[in-house]
Amino acid sequence: MIVEVVGGTEERPEVRVVDVDDLTRLQLAVGAVTDEEADRALRDAGLGRLQDAQTGVLDVAALRAAAEPQAGTDDWAQRWDGMVEEAGGAGRLADDGAGLEVPVESAAGA
Repeated sequence: MIVEVVGGTEERPEVRVVDVDDLTRLQLAVGAVTDEEADRALRDAGLGRLQDAQTGVLDVAALRAAAEPQAGTDDWAQRWDGMVEEAGGAGRLADDGAGLEVPVESAAGA
């Protein structure tokens, strides 16, 4: 699953949740926006925030609410729970337990 923050200086950045059925990875892809714009867009969308330039924190409940309606498999909810459990075991849960720490990557072509 990918959370994309895309847009430019002439338009308001947009947040999209894509590849929702691929629960083997979770990443935050940032396009041609500044860190401040990406952080604001994530917060405005209620999906999370930037922790720093390399790490984002995505709200588990909000991300699930955004992604689940797009799911194309019957076992999506169980696979989602497994992904979150695995992330917690890997130490990627935020201090408050409500967010997942994810790497920030370039949204090349977005």
